[in-house]
Amino acid sequence: MSDRYAVIGNPIGHTKSPLIHGLFAQETGQDMTYVAIEGPLEPENAFVDTVREFIAAGGKGMNVTAPFKLQAFAMSDERSERATLAGAINAMKFEDGRIIAENFDGVGLVRDIEENLHQPMAGKRVLILGAGGAVRGALLPFIAARPGEIVVANRDVEKAEGLVDQVMARDLLRACGYHALGSMGQFDLVVNATSASLTGQLPPVPSSVFSPTGGAYELAYGKGLTPFLRLARDAGVRTVADGVGMLIEQAAEAFAWWRGVRPQTRAVIDRLTVPLT
Repeated sequence: MSDRYAVIGNPIGHTKSPLIHGLFAQETGQDMTYVAIEGPLEPENAFVDTVREFIAAGGKGMNVTAPFKLQAFAMSDERSERATLAGAINAMKFEDGRIIAENFDGVGLVRDIEENLHQPMAGKRVLILGAGGAVRGALLPFIAARPGEIVVANRDVEKAEGLVDQVMARDLLRACGYHALGSMGQFDLVVNATSASLTGQLPPVPSSVFSPTGGAYELAYGKGLTPFLRLARDAGVRTVADGVGMLIEQAAEAFAWWRGVRPQTRAVIDRLTVPLT
């Protein structure tokens, strides 16, 4: 019998995960199945029961997406440092009756930026817009990439400051409000981790933060040229990208964690990329 994996979320009809992991399994010759599960929102323990049923039926691992990342974190027995800082997970592995939890979003993001977009972060100035769960998951991988400075900007400055205070890299990290960005000069990489692009809006960021020789990265994917990416392109930024590469790279990290072999990602990224027009 093939090993069983799944992604769980609600709604889940939009997910590309079964396609991505199916392509990975085909490429690497892994005997596995991967399905999408729409997790129940009620009653309170329904999500936990669904995961337990999947494990009892022989499930080996799961990806977790909205709105269940916090519940999955709470029910796990063992969590990585990345997952602990994020307070949320996106992957689980089931071994010897234990649920082991990981968060690969930040790792996938860094790999897409550095390997696929050829934008190494070492020694560079990095600006992250937002201070939510996506940023929490990204901070440790960003720090590991050894940038010269990371600025976390958020409308709620106290939220950004609270996040920075949790990380033992205070000489590297700064927090500020959007109003302060106009006097900070250019950044080599600007990452939009806010939800603004999901509604076609632009976070209140001045065009002066962009460096033409740097990069602009939008975590949302499949939206085409969002207002954020349009602002960056109008500012002369040559390297602009959305989050499809992050989606696929974090999936490859989870696949390798589960199966012990890391698949190639370039062909899958090319297949799922929506042109930025």
